[in-house]
Amino acid sequence: MGFSYFILLFLFFMQILLLNYFYEIYKTNQLNDVINNLKTTKDLDVYKLEDIAYEYGICISVYHNGSINIISNMYNQGCLIGDSKTGTEYVKSFVESGKTESTTIFNNNRFNNKTLVRALKYNDDVYIFLNSSIQPLDASIRLLKSQFLYISIIIFSISLIIGYFISRLISKPIVDLSSQARRLAEGNFNVKFSTDSKIEEIRELASTFDLAKNELSKTDELRRDLLANVGHDLKTPLTMIKAYAEMIKDFENMSVQKRNENLNIIIEETDRLNILVSDILDLSKLQSDTYELKIEEFDLDKLIRDVIKRYYILIDSEGYQFVYDNEDPIMVMGDKKRIEQVIYNLINNAINYTGDDKTVYINLVNEKKKVIVKIRDTGKGIKKEDIKYIWNKYYHNEKKHKRNAVGTGLGLSIVKTILDSHNFKYGVDSKINKGTTFYFEINKTNKNTKSMI
Repeated sequence: MGFSYFILLFLFFMQILLLNYFYEIYKTNQLNDVINNLKTTKDLDVYKLEDIAYEYGICISVYHNGSINIISNMYNQGCLIGDSKTGTEYVKSFVESGKTESTTIFNNNRFNNKTLVRALKYNDDVYIFLNSSIQPLDASIRLLKSQFLYISIIIFSISLIIGYFISRLISKPIVDLSSQARRLAEGNFNVKFSTDSKIEEIRELASTFDLAKNELSKTDELRRDLLANVGHDLKTPLTMIKAYAEMIKDFENMSVQKRNENLNIIIEETDRLNILVSDILDLSKLQSDTYELKIEEFDLDKLIRDVIKRYYILIDSEGYQFVYDNEDPIMVMGDKKRIEQVIYNLINNAINYTGDDKTVYINLVNEKKKVIVKIRDTGKGIKKEDIKYIWNKYYHNEKKHKRNAVGTGLGLSIVKTILDSHNFKYGVDSKINKGTTFYFEINKTNKNTKSMI
Protein backbone atom coordinates (compact mmCIF):
# COMPACT_ATOMS: atom_id res chain seq x y z
CA MET A 1 0.00 0.00 0.00
CA GLY A 2 2.91 2.33 0.71
CA PHE A 3 4.26 1.70 -2.76
CA SER A 4 0.82 2.39 -4.29
CA TYR A 5 0.58 5.62 -2.26
CA PHE A 6 3.97 6.73 -3.58
CA ILE A 7 2.95 6.06 -7.20
CA LEU A 8 -0.35 7.94 -6.81
CA LEU A 9 1.38 10.88 -5.14
CA PHE A 10 3.87 11.02 -7.98
CA LEU A 11 1.10 10.97 -10.59
CA PHE A 12 -0.84 13.70 -8.74
CA PHE A 13 2.22 15.90 -8.65
CA MET A 14 3.20 15.35 -12.27
CA GLN A 15 -0.18 15.20 -14.04
CA ILE A 16 -2.25 17.64 -12.00
CA LEU A 17 -0.13 20.21 -10.20
CA LEU A 18 2.41 20.58 -13.04
CA LEU A 19 0.12 19.90 -15.99
CA ASN A 20 -0.01 23.54 -17.18
CA TYR A 21 3.76 23.87 -16.82
CA PHE A 22 4.46 20.75 -18.89
CA TYR A 23 1.88 21.80 -21.48
CA GLU A 24 3.67 25.12 -21.98
CA ILE A 25 7.00 23.33 -22.37
CA TYR A 26 5.42 20.97 -24.89
CA LYS A 27 4.04 23.82 -27.05
CA THR A 28 7.39 25.64 -26.92
CA ASN A 29 9.26 22.56 -28.12
CA GLN A 30 6.67 22.11 -30.82
CA LEU A 31 7.25 25.62 -32.22
CA ASN A 32 11.01 25.08 -31.99
CA ASP A 33 10.65 22.03 -34.22
CA VAL A 34 8.69 24.06 -36.77
CA ILE A 35 11.27 26.86 -36.74
CA ASN A 36 14.09 24.37 -37.34
CA ASN A 37 12.12 22.87 -40.18
CA LEU A 38 11.53 26.27 -41.80
CA LYS A 39 15.22 27.15 -41.56
CA THR A 40 16.09 24.22 -43.81
CA THR A 41 13.29 24.85 -46.28
CA LYS A 42 14.49 26.72 -49.36
CA ASP A 43 11.36 26.88 -51.46
CA LEU A 44 8.73 28.23 -49.07
CA ASP A 45 5.18 28.54 -50.44
CA VAL A 46 1.70 28.94 -49.09
CA TYR A 47 0.80 25.28 -49.45
CA LYS A 48 3.81 24.22 -47.42
CA LEU A 49 2.87 26.61 -44.63
CA GLU A 50 -0.74 25.43 -44.68
CA ASP A 51 0.40 21.83 -44.22
CA ILE A 52 2.57 22.82 -41.26
CA ALA A 53 -0.24 24.85 -39.66
CA TYR A 54 -2.67 21.95 -39.99
CA GLU A 55 -0.18 19.31 -38.76
CA TYR A 56 0.80 21.23 -35.61
CA GLY A 57 -2.48 23.02 -34.98
CA ILE A 58 -0.93 26.48 -35.05
CA CYS A 59 -1.41 29.82 -36.81
CA ILE A 60 1.31 31.11 -39.14
CA SER A 61 1.57 34.81 -40.12
CA VAL A 62 3.88 35.94 -42.91
CA TYR A 63 5.10 39.57 -43.08
CA HIS A 64 6.20 40.59 -46.59
CA ASN A 65 6.63 44.07 -48.09
CA GLY A 66 4.69 45.77 -45.27
CA SER A 67 1.70 43.42 -45.35
CA ILE A 68 0.75 40.46 -43.17
CA ASN A 69 -0.72 37.27 -44.65
CA ILE A 70 -2.33 34.91 -42.13
CA ILE A 71 -2.18 31.15 -42.78
CA SER A 72 -4.37 29.75 -40.04
CA ASN A 73 -5.23 26.29 -38.73
CA MET A 74 -8.87 25.30 -38.72
CA TYR A 75 -9.55 26.68 -35.21
CA ASN A 76 -7.99 30.12 -35.81
CA GLN A 77 -7.59 30.75 -32.08
CA GLY A 78 -3.85 31.44 -32.02
CA CYS A 79 -3.64 34.16 -34.72
CA LEU A 80 -2.62 37.08 -32.63
CA ILE A 81 -0.28 38.46 -35.31
CA GLY A 82 -2.23 40.50 -37.86
CA ASP A 83 -5.45 40.04 -35.94
CA SER A 84 -4.91 42.56 -33.14
CA LYS A 85 -3.20 45.82 -32.38
CA THR A 86 -0.83 44.11 -29.97
CA GLY A 87 0.23 41.68 -32.69
CA THR A 88 0.80 44.43 -35.25
CA GLU A 89 2.96 46.37 -32.84
CA TYR A 90 5.02 43.27 -32.07
CA VAL A 91 5.65 42.65 -35.78
CA LYS A 92 6.84 46.21 -36.30
CA SER A 93 9.09 46.01 -33.26
CA PHE A 94 10.66 42.69 -34.34
CA VAL A 95 11.30 43.86 -37.91
CA GLU A 96 12.98 47.04 -36.73
CA SER A 97 15.06 45.21 -34.08
CA GLY A 98 17.17 43.35 -36.65
CA LYS A 99 16.89 40.09 -34.67
CA THR A 100 16.69 36.75 -36.46
CA GLU A 101 14.61 34.97 -33.80
CA SER A 102 12.45 35.84 -30.83
CA THR A 103 9.99 34.13 -28.43
CA THR A 104 7.18 35.95 -26.60
CA ILE A 105 4.00 35.10 -24.69
CA PHE A 106 0.99 37.44 -25.00
CA ASN A 107 -2.31 37.52 -23.17
CA ASN A 108 -4.92 37.08 -25.86
CA ASN A 109 -7.92 39.09 -24.64
CA ARG A 110 -10.05 37.98 -27.53
CA PHE A 111 -10.00 34.32 -26.57
CA ASN A 112 -9.10 34.86 -22.89
CA ASN A 113 -5.96 32.71 -23.07
CA LYS A 114 -2.25 32.95 -23.62
CA THR A 115 -0.61 32.95 -27.03
CA LEU A 116 2.93 31.79 -27.57
CA VAL A 117 4.62 33.63 -30.45
CA ARG A 118 7.81 32.46 -32.14
CA ALA A 119 9.30 34.97 -34.65
CA LEU A 120 11.77 34.07 -37.43
CA LYS A 121 13.53 36.28 -39.97
CA TYR A 122 13.38 34.02 -43.02
CA ASN A 123 15.24 36.41 -45.36
CA ASP A 124 15.63 40.15 -45.81
CA ASP A 125 12.04 40.53 -47.06
CA VAL A 126 10.12 37.73 -45.34
CA TYR A 127 9.35 37.36 -41.63
CA ILE A 128 7.45 34.38 -40.25
CA PHE A 129 5.48 34.44 -36.97
CA LEU A 130 4.27 31.20 -35.42
CA ASN A 131 1.28 31.56 -33.08
CA SER A 132 0.19 28.77 -30.73
CA SER A 133 -2.64 29.10 -28.25
CA ILE A 134 -1.87 27.89 -24.73
CA GLN A 135 -5.31 26.91 -23.54
CA PRO A 136 -5.87 26.96 -19.77
CA LEU A 137 -6.28 23.39 -18.54
CA ASP A 138 -8.18 24.20 -15.36
CA ALA A 139 -11.28 22.32 -16.47
CA SER A 140 -9.18 19.28 -17.41
CA ILE A 141 -7.38 19.44 -14.08
CA ARG A 142 -10.69 19.51 -12.18
CA LEU A 143 -11.78 16.44 -14.14
CA LEU A 144 -8.51 14.68 -13.42
CA LYS A 145 -8.81 15.47 -9.71
CA SER A 146 -12.27 13.97 -9.62
CA GLN A 147 -11.05 10.84 -11.42
CA PHE A 148 -7.96 10.70 -9.22
CA LEU A 149 -10.06 10.37 -6.07
CA TYR A 150 -11.90 7.32 -7.41
CA ILE A 151 -8.71 5.83 -8.85
CA SER A 152 -6.96 6.22 -5.48
CA ILE A 153 -9.77 4.44 -3.62
CA ILE A 154 -9.76 1.58 -6.13
CA ILE A 155 -5.95 1.22 -6.11
CA PHE A 156 -5.74 1.28 -2.30
CA SER A 157 -8.45 -1.37 -2.08
CA ILE A 158 -6.67 -3.57 -4.61
CA SER A 159 -3.35 -3.02 -2.80
CA LEU A 160 -4.90 -4.08 0.49
CA ILE A 161 -6.25 -7.29 -1.02
CA ILE A 162 -3.01 -8.11 -2.88
CA GLY A 163 -0.94 -7.28 0.21
CA TYR A 164 -3.03 -9.66 2.30
CA PHE A 165 -2.53 -12.56 -0.10
CA ILE A 166 1.18 -11.78 -0.59
CA SER A 167 1.56 -11.79 3.19
CA ARG A 168 -0.04 -15.22 3.40
CA LEU A 169 1.89 -16.48 0.40
CA ILE A 170 5.37 -15.23 1.37
CA SER A 171 5.53 -13.82 4.89
CA LYS A 172 3.67 -16.55 6.78
CA PRO A 173 5.88 -19.45 5.53
CA ILE A 174 9.00 -17.41 6.31
CA VAL A 175 7.72 -16.61 9.82
CA ASP A 176 7.02 -20.33 10.36
CA LEU A 177 10.50 -21.27 9.16
CA SER A 178 12.04 -18.63 11.43
CA SER A 179 10.15 -20.04 14.41
CA GLN A 180 11.36 -23.57 13.62
CA ALA A 181 14.93 -22.24 13.17
CA ARG A 182 14.81 -20.70 16.66
CA ARG A 183 13.76 -24.06 18.09
CA LEU A 184 16.69 -25.66 16.27
CA ALA A 185 19.05 -23.04 17.73
CA GLU A 186 17.80 -24.08 21.18
CA GLY A 187 18.99 -27.63 20.49
CA ASN A 188 15.71 -29.20 19.41
CA PHE A 189 16.64 -31.46 16.48
CA ASN A 190 13.11 -32.87 16.15
CA VAL A 191 11.81 -29.82 14.29
CA LYS A 192 10.65 -30.29 10.72
CA PHE A 193 11.18 -27.56 8.18
CA SER A 194 8.17 -28.36 6.04
CA THR A 195 6.08 -25.88 4.08
CA ASP A 196 3.15 -26.04 1.68
CA SER A 197 4.22 -22.83 -0.03
CA LYS A 198 3.94 -22.77 -3.81
CA ILE A 199 6.96 -20.47 -4.11
CA GLU A 200 10.00 -22.42 -5.25
CA GLU A 201 12.51 -20.27 -3.35
CA ILE A 202 10.69 -20.81 -0.03
CA ARG A 203 10.49 -24.56 -0.64
CA GLU A 204 14.22 -24.56 -1.40
CA LEU A 205 14.87 -22.57 1.80
CA ALA A 206 12.90 -25.12 3.83
CA SER A 207 14.85 -27.94 2.21
CA THR A 208 18.15 -26.19 3.01
CA PHE A 209 17.10 -25.70 6.64
CA ASP A 210 16.14 -29.36 6.85
CA LEU A 211 19.52 -30.40 5.45
CA ALA A 212 21.31 -28.12 7.92
CA LYS A 213 19.27 -29.63 10.76
CA ASN A 214 20.28 -33.15 9.75
CA GLU A 215 23.94 -32.18 9.52
CA LEU A 216 23.83 -30.41 12.89
CA SER A 217 22.12 -33.41 14.43
CA LYS A 218 24.83 -35.73 13.17
CA THR A 219 27.55 -33.32 14.30
CA ASP A 220 26.00 -33.14 17.76
CA GLU A 221 25.80 -36.91 17.91
CA LEU A 222 29.46 -37.19 16.86
CA ARG A 223 30.39 -34.63 19.51
CA ARG A 224 28.71 -36.70 22.20
CA ASP A 225 30.33 -39.85 20.85
CA LEU A 226 33.71 -38.11 20.83
CA LEU A 227 33.43 -37.15 24.49
CA ALA A 228 32.18 -40.60 25.45
CA ASN A 229 34.84 -42.42 23.45
CA VAL A 230 37.76 -40.29 24.62
CA GLY A 231 36.53 -40.66 28.17
CA HIS A 232 36.22 -44.43 27.67
CA ASP A 233 39.67 -44.77 26.13
CA LEU A 234 41.26 -42.78 28.95
CA LYS A 235 39.25 -44.13 31.86
CA THR A 236 39.57 -47.85 31.13
CA PRO A 237 43.41 -48.10 31.01
CA LEU A 238 43.75 -45.71 33.95
CA THR A 239 41.36 -47.85 35.97
CA MET A 240 43.26 -51.00 35.08
CA ILE A 241 46.63 -49.41 35.85
CA LYS A 242 45.38 -48.29 39.26
CA ALA A 243 43.79 -51.68 40.02
CA TYR A 244 46.86 -53.75 39.17
CA ALA A 245 49.18 -51.30 40.91
CA GLU A 246 47.08 -51.58 44.10
CA MET A 247 47.07 -55.36 43.74
CA ILE A 248 50.87 -55.42 43.68
CA LYS A 249 50.99 -53.06 46.65
CA ASP A 250 48.48 -55.02 48.77
CA PHE A 251 49.90 -58.49 48.21
CA GLU A 252 53.41 -58.45 49.66
CA ASN A 253 53.94 -62.19 49.26
CA MET A 254 52.88 -62.25 45.60
CA SER A 255 54.97 -64.56 43.48
CA VAL A 256 57.42 -63.08 41.05
CA GLN A 257 55.54 -64.57 38.11
CA LYS A 258 52.21 -63.10 39.20
CA ARG A 259 53.79 -59.71 39.89
CA ASN A 260 55.41 -59.68 36.45
CA GLU A 261 52.08 -60.53 34.82
CA ASN A 262 50.44 -57.61 36.61
CA LEU A 263 53.29 -55.31 35.69
CA ASN A 264 53.01 -56.39 32.03
CA ILE A 265 49.31 -55.45 32.06
CA ILE A 266 50.20 -52.05 33.51
CA ILE A 267 52.81 -51.60 30.78
CA GLU A 268 50.34 -52.62 28.04
CA GLU A 269 47.69 -50.20 29.28
CA THR A 270 50.29 -47.47 29.57
CA ASP A 271 51.31 -48.16 25.97
CA ARG A 272 47.67 -47.91 24.92
CA LEU A 273 47.41 -44.54 26.64
CA ASN A 274 50.63 -43.45 24.98
CA ILE A 275 49.28 -44.43 21.55
CA LEU A 276 46.04 -42.50 22.17
CA VAL A 277 47.88 -39.37 23.31
CA SER A 278 50.32 -39.66 20.39
CA ASP A 279 47.44 -39.91 17.89
CA ILE A 280 45.71 -36.90 19.41
CA LEU A 281 48.94 -34.89 19.28
CA ASP A 282 49.65 -36.01 15.71
CA LEU A 283 46.19 -35.03 14.57
CA SER A 284 46.41 -31.68 16.33
CA LYS A 285 49.81 -31.00 14.75
CA LEU A 286 48.66 -31.99 11.27
CA GLN A 287 45.50 -29.87 11.46
CA SER A 288 47.30 -26.81 12.80
CA ASP A 289 48.95 -26.08 9.41
CA THR A 290 52.33 -25.76 11.15
CA TYR A 291 53.69 -29.15 10.06
CA GLU A 292 55.90 -29.08 6.99
CA LEU A 293 56.01 -32.13 4.75
CA LYS A 294 59.40 -33.63 4.00
CA ILE A 295 58.98 -34.76 0.43
CA GLU A 296 61.49 -37.42 -0.60
CA GLU A 297 61.87 -40.42 -2.86
CA PHE A 298 61.31 -43.85 -1.29
CA ASP A 299 60.38 -47.42 -2.18
CA LEU A 300 56.66 -47.91 -1.56
CA ASP A 301 56.93 -51.70 -1.80
CA LYS A 302 59.58 -51.89 0.91
CA LEU A 303 57.62 -49.50 3.11
CA ILE A 304 54.49 -51.68 2.93
CA ARG A 305 56.48 -54.82 3.72
CA ASP A 306 58.05 -53.10 6.75
CA VAL A 307 54.59 -52.15 8.02
CA ILE A 308 53.26 -55.68 7.58
CA LYS A 309 56.17 -57.05 9.66
CA ARG A 310 54.75 -55.21 12.69
CA TYR A 311 51.75 -57.52 12.65
CA TYR A 312 53.61 -60.84 12.82
CA ILE A 313 52.38 -61.26 16.39
CA LEU A 314 48.78 -61.16 15.09
CA ILE A 315 49.69 -63.64 12.36
CA ASP A 316 51.27 -66.08 14.82
CA SER A 317 48.90 -65.72 17.79
CA GLU A 318 45.50 -64.89 16.26
CA GLY A 319 45.68 -66.27 12.73
CA TYR A 320 45.47 -63.03 10.76
CA GLN A 321 46.48 -63.16 7.07
CA PHE A 322 47.93 -60.33 4.98
CA VAL A 323 47.68 -60.90 1.22
CA TYR A 324 50.25 -58.78 -0.63
CA ASP A 325 51.70 -60.07 -3.89
CA ASN A 326 53.76 -57.19 -5.26
CA GLU A 327 57.41 -58.08 -5.91
CA ASP A 328 58.99 -55.11 -7.70
CA PRO A 329 60.28 -51.92 -6.11
CA ILE A 330 58.09 -48.86 -6.81
CA MET A 331 59.72 -45.48 -6.33
CA VAL A 332 57.32 -42.73 -5.27
CA MET A 333 57.49 -39.16 -3.92
CA GLY A 334 56.03 -38.05 -0.59
CA ASP A 335 56.63 -37.64 3.11
CA LYS A 336 57.80 -41.16 3.91
CA LYS A 337 57.01 -40.99 7.62
CA ARG A 338 53.47 -39.71 7.04
CA ILE A 339 52.70 -42.13 4.19
CA GLU A 340 53.87 -44.94 6.47
CA GLN A 341 51.40 -43.66 9.07
CA VAL A 342 48.62 -43.68 6.45
CA ILE A 343 49.29 -47.28 5.46
CA TYR A 344 49.62 -48.35 9.10
CA ASN A 345 46.31 -46.74 10.07
CA LEU A 346 44.46 -48.19 7.07
CA ILE A 347 45.75 -51.68 7.86
CA ASN A 348 44.72 -51.19 11.52
CA ASN A 349 41.25 -50.24 10.35
CA ALA A 350 41.06 -53.30 8.09
CA ILE A 351 42.15 -55.55 10.98
CA ASN A 352 39.46 -54.11 13.24
CA TYR A 353 36.61 -54.65 10.77
CA THR A 354 37.62 -57.61 8.62
CA GLY A 355 35.45 -60.73 8.55
CA ASP A 356 35.78 -64.07 10.30
CA ASP A 357 38.49 -65.13 7.85
CA LYS A 358 40.76 -62.48 9.44
CA THR A 359 42.19 -61.60 6.04
CA VAL A 360 43.45 -58.19 4.90
CA TYR A 361 44.23 -57.59 1.21
CA ILE A 362 46.85 -55.05 0.14
CA ASN A 363 47.09 -54.30 -3.57
CA LEU A 364 49.08 -51.83 -5.69
CA VAL A 365 47.80 -50.60 -9.06
CA ASN A 366 50.87 -49.41 -10.93
CA GLU A 367 50.02 -46.71 -13.49
CA LYS A 368 52.23 -44.49 -15.64
CA LYS A 369 52.49 -41.47 -13.34
CA LYS A 370 50.97 -42.71 -10.10
CA VAL A 371 50.37 -45.72 -7.92
CA ILE A 372 47.00 -46.57 -6.36
CA VAL A 373 47.27 -48.25 -2.95
CA LYS A 374 44.24 -50.38 -2.04
CA ILE A 375 43.64 -51.97 1.37
CA ARG A 376 40.58 -54.21 1.65
CA ASP A 377 38.84 -56.06 4.47
CA THR A 378 36.12 -58.72 4.25
CA GLY A 379 33.79 -57.30 6.90
CA LYS A 380 30.18 -56.14 6.94
CA GLY A 381 30.82 -53.04 4.83
CA ILE A 382 29.65 -49.47 5.30
CA LYS A 383 26.27 -48.05 4.39
CA LYS A 384 26.37 -45.58 1.52
CA GLU A 385 24.94 -42.72 3.60
CA ASP A 386 27.60 -43.27 6.30
CA ILE A 387 30.67 -43.20 4.05
CA LYS A 388 31.06 -39.41 4.18
CA TYR A 389 31.26 -39.53 7.99
CA ILE A 390 33.90 -42.23 8.44
CA TRP A 391 36.74 -39.68 8.24
CA ASN A 392 35.43 -37.87 11.32
CA LYS A 393 37.12 -38.33 14.67
CA TYR A 394 35.78 -41.29 16.61
CA TYR A 395 33.11 -42.08 14.04
CA HIS A 396 32.50 -45.83 14.20
CA ASN A 397 30.56 -48.08 11.90
CA GLU A 398 27.25 -49.27 13.38
CA LYS A 399 27.36 -46.20 15.71
CA LYS A 400 28.89 -48.27 18.48
CA HIS A 401 32.30 -47.76 20.05
CA LYS A 402 34.31 -50.88 20.78
CA ARG A 403 37.86 -51.48 21.90
CA ASN A 404 39.59 -52.70 18.77
CA ALA A 405 42.57 -55.00 18.56
CA VAL A 406 44.65 -51.95 17.62
CA GLY A 407 44.00 -48.25 17.05
CA THR A 408 42.34 -45.40 18.92
CA GLY A 409 39.47 -44.25 16.70
CA LEU A 410 41.50 -41.36 15.29
CA GLY A 411 43.25 -43.30 12.54
CA LEU A 412 41.04 -42.39 9.57
CA SER A 413 40.93 -38.75 10.56
CA ILE A 414 44.75 -38.73 10.59
CA VAL A 415 44.78 -40.48 7.18
CA LYS A 416 42.49 -37.83 5.70
CA THR A 417 44.57 -34.97 7.08
CA ILE A 418 47.85 -36.40 5.76
CA LEU A 419 46.48 -37.16 2.28
CA ASP A 420 44.85 -33.73 2.06
CA SER A 421 48.19 -32.09 2.92
CA HIS A 422 49.79 -34.06 0.04
CA ASN A 423 46.89 -33.23 -2.33
CA PHE A 424 46.54 -36.96 -3.01
CA LYS A 425 43.21 -38.36 -4.13
CA TYR A 426 41.62 -40.94 -1.85
CA GLY A 427 38.31 -42.64 -1.21
CA VAL A 428 36.29 -45.66 -0.11
CA ASP A 429 34.45 -48.41 -1.96
CA SER A 430 32.21 -50.57 0.18
CA LYS A 431 29.61 -53.29 -0.36
CA ILE A 432 27.37 -54.51 2.40
CA ASN A 433 28.47 -57.95 3.70
CA LYS A 434 31.31 -58.07 1.15
CA GLY A 435 33.88 -55.74 2.68
CA THR A 436 35.38 -52.30 2.31
CA THR A 437 38.30 -51.02 0.25
CA PHE A 438 40.20 -47.87 1.21
CA TYR A 439 42.43 -46.46 -1.50
CA PHE A 440 44.70 -43.50 -2.17
CA GLU A 441 46.93 -42.33 -4.99
CA ILE A 442 50.60 -41.40 -4.68
CA ASN A 443 52.82 -39.83 -7.35
CA LYS A 444 55.63 -41.89 -8.83
CA THR A 445 59.12 -40.51 -9.16
CA ASN A 446 60.30 -39.50 -12.61
CA LYS A 447 63.46 -41.56 -12.24
CA ASN A 448 63.64 -45.02 -13.74
CA THR A 449 65.97 -46.41 -11.06
CA LYS A 450 64.85 -49.29 -8.83
CA SER A 451 65.85 -49.84 -5.23
CA MET A 452 66.55 -53.23 -3.68
CA ILE A 453 64.45 -54.62 -0.84
